[in-house]
Amino acid sequence: MKKLLLSSNGSFVIEKGLKLLFEDISKIKLAYITTAGNGSSDKTYLEVHKGLLKKEGYNFDELDIEGKNESELRESLKNKDAVYVEGGNTFYLLKAVRESGFDKVIKELIEKGVPYIGSSAGSYITCPTIEMSTWKKPGEEKERFGVIDLTGMNLVPFLVKAHYVPEQAELLKEKISQSQYQTKILRDGQAILVDGDDYKLVGEGGEIIL
Repeated sequence: MKKLLLSSNGSFVIEKGLKLLFEDISKIKLAYITTAGNGSSDKTYLEVHKGLLKKEGYNFDELDIEGKNESELRESLKNKDAVYVEGGNTFYLLKAVRESGFDKVIKELIEKGVPYIGSSAGSYITCPTIEMSTWKKPGEEKERFGVIDLTGMNLVPFLVKAHYVPEQAELLKEKISQSQYQTKILRDGQAILVDGDDYKLVGEGGEIIL
């Protein structure tokens, strides 16, 4: 059964989200993929989240998929109980996903029942496209690292928009109306829990509908 947890922010994943998937987190082996951070100028959040993982008692191995190939990734992930893909620059992450073959390897693992957990960019790449990464006001755009094709891994049939704040409402209304896909909007502290073909909102507060 396919299981995914697609979150807005990493602290929610670590402190609450993974506990929705596993009864005893001390018994799981977690792959913590930090590649999206390579495309971010400020990596402070990675150290904070690694500290939280240790504090919560997770047995995790940090993994950078950049420069790896499918064989190396299968070896690194073969005994893991879950794969958590951290946030950062979505374009940089998607580029590494394609070049390494991570998209093929993770689909094999998901088919075997290994849960996929994403936060922010890690959630975005599971969608049909990462077009929501372009939904920015002028001057807020991120470096795209040469990525032109925005096609995602298509693990879910909808888009996820992370880090929602009310100031984004008008821009998002316009962008969502122009997209061919349904969009799930998440505040920090919220996630979409996918179980097979079913999915539901988890976390703090109700669903955001614009």
